[in-house]
Amino acid sequence: MTAVTGRVAAAMRGETRIADRVVAKIAAQAAKEAIDEPPADGASPRATVTVHRDAARVRVSLELGYPSDVGRQCGAVRRRVAQRVKALAGMEVPEVAVQVERLHPAGAAQGRIR
Repeated sequence: MTAVTGRVAAAMRGETRIADRVVAKIAAQAAKEAIDEPPADGASPRATVTVHRDAARVRVSLELGYPSDVGRQCGAVRRRVAQRVKALAGMEVPEVAVQVERLHPAGAAQGRIR
C-alpha cells in the first residue's frame, strides 16, 4: 500500500463547468413549478441563460392564464428560478427577466366547443 502524504490544493484540482443549456433547463422547470395554474393549451416556459463565472442571468418566456395576478405570478417565477438555480447549479442569479408572451382567457377553449 502507498500512503498519501500530501493534499492537492483546490486551485490545482480543476473546476466543474455547468453548461448554459443545463442552467436554462433548470430555470424553465423552476418557472413551470412556480406558475399557479398553467393554461391547458399553453406552451411550457422557456429559458435562456448567460453564465459568467459563478453568476447566471436568466430570461424566462411563459404563457399565463387570464384573469390572474400577473405581477404576483411573475414575482413567484423570479424567486423560484433564482432559488433553484442557486440550489442545483451553485450559481448566483442577479437577474431574472420574465416575459409574458401570451395570456389565455379562462373558458376560451370551452367557448370553441359549443
